[in-house]
Amino acid sequence: MTRSVYRNAHQPCLPFLIILVTASLFACAQAYAQNDTIYPLTGSPIRAAVVETTAEYVAVERGATNQKISSGEILKILFEGDPPGLTKGREFALDGQYKQALEDLAEVVRDTLPRKIIEEDWEFYVAYSQSQLALAGQADKKSAAAQMIAFASNHRTSWHWFSAAKVIGDLALALGNTDDAFKWYGVLRRAPSTTQKIQSVYLTGLAHFAAGDVEKAIAEFEKVIGINVQSAPDARLQSLAKAALAKAYAKQNQADKGLELVSSVIAELGPTDIEMSARAYNAQGANFESKGDTEGAILAYLHTHLMFSSQSDADAFALSRLAELWPKVGKPERAAAARQRLRDRYPGFRP
Repeated sequence: MTRSVYRNAHQPCLPFLIILVTASLFACAQAYAQNDTIYPLTGSPIRAAVVETTAEYVAVERGATNQKISSGEILKILFEGDPPGLTKGREFALDGQYKQALEDLAEVVRDTLPRKIIEEDWEFYVAYSQSQLALAGQADKKSAAAQMIAFASNHRTSWHWFSAAKVIGDLALALGNTDDAFKWYGVLRRAPSTTQKIQSVYLTGLAHFAAGDVEKAIAEFEKVIGINVQSAPDARLQSLAKAALAKAYAKQNQADKGLELVSSVIAELGPTDIEMSARAYNAQGANFESKGDTEGAILAYLHTHLMFSSQSDADAFALSRLAELWPKVGKPERAAAARQRLRDRYPGFRP
C-alpha cells in the first residue's frame, strides 16, 4: 500500500520535469542566438537571432519580431560563439590589415566551430584576406581566385555572396581575364542595394577599358555620372567614374577635356580616401602624357606613388609610367629605380 501511494504521488512530477527542462533548454537556446549582433553600414547595431541568410538578406528574430536586413546594408555580423581568432581576424580584414587577419584566422580550429554560419563567415574572411593580398601583388592571384570561387560555389545563400562576386571580378581583371570580369561584375546588377548596382556599371566600365574598348567604357562611366544619387557611397562612385572617364579621354587624345574633369575630382578629394586620390592623380598623369607634358605627368604619378601607394594597383600603374617617363627628362637612374621597385612590389603587374 505504501509503495502504491508513493508511485501515484510522484508520477505526475516526471512530465512536469520534462516540460521544465525542455523550456529551460529552449530559453537557453534563444538567449544564445539573441546574442548575435548585426552592424549595419549606418545606424545602431542590432542585437537579434540570425535565423536565415540569403545572398539578398539576413533574417533575424527579436522576441516576437521578425526582420529582414538587406545584405548590401550590412558591414559585419558578430555571432554568439565566435572564437577569438575569428573576432580579431574579421576586424583586421575590415581594417585592411590582411596579413594580420590571416594570422588570427589561422588560429581557428574549423571542426570546433559551434555553428555553420560561423564556419561560413570564417571561410569568407580567409578567402577575402587572401584575395586582397593577391590584388596587392603579395600573393598568388590564381590561387586566391580559386579560393573565392569555391566559397561562392559552396555558399550561395551567404550574405557575403555578392561581395565574393565582386572580388572574383577584381581578380579576373587583374589576371587579364576580362570575360570573367564582365561575368562577375554583371552579377552585381542583381544585388539588393542601389550602391552595388551602380558599382556594377562602374566596374563594367573598368573592364571595357582594360579590354581596350574605350567607347564602351565611356558609355558605362557616363551612365554612372548621370544617375541622380541619394547617398554618399553612390556619390563616391560617381567621382570614381569621373576619374575613370578622364583617363578614357586621355586615350582619345582629349587631354584638355580630361584635365578639366579630373581637376574637379581633385578639388573635392577627402583626406582619407586613398583609392579616389590615387585614381584621380593617375588620370591627371595620363592626360598630361596625352598632352605632351612629361614633367606634369611625372609630378602626377609621383603624387600617387609617394602619397597613395597603399592603393596597390594604382601605385603599380604609376611606377610603370614613371619608369617610362624619367628618361625623357634625363634621369635614367630614376627610371631604373622605379622599374626595380615595380618588380619588387608587384612582380605580376601587367600594364
